[in-house]
Amino acid sequence: MQTHLPEQPLMTALAKGDRDGFLAQEMAIRRAAGLPPYGRLAALVVSGRDGPATERFARHIARRAPQARDIKVLGPAPVPLCLVRGRHRWRLLVKAPREADLQGFLMAWLAGIETRGSLRLAVDVDPYSFL
Repeated sequence: MQTHLPEQPLMTALAKGDRDGFLAQEMAIRRAAGLPPYGRLAALVVSGRDGPATERFARHIARRAPQARDIKVLGPAPVPLCLVRGRHRWRLLVKAPREADLQGFLMAWLAGIETRGSLRLAVDVDPYSFL
């Protein structure tokens, strides 16, 4: 296996064959950061044919996010694969503790937001991938 980051914990664990050690370290990091399975995430992906209009719409959505003590909205930022089939993509990430009403937060936030033209908004609660 080749890597540019041999000191990265996953690579170190693979080289040593230390699956259990890696999993324990990863779970501790996730617990401290409130990431799944100890917290919840939702990805909102805005896409559209016009790059600047797509970015403006993503920023508009971010500005409309309700204030919540325990829920954080991060972004928007370009998606790693930011142009797919002629569509520009921007993502917002919502991070919440496990006990928070994430669906209720999302429904209240997005209730009045309408897309126009080629703009689309996709919501993925507890996403498997961020590409």
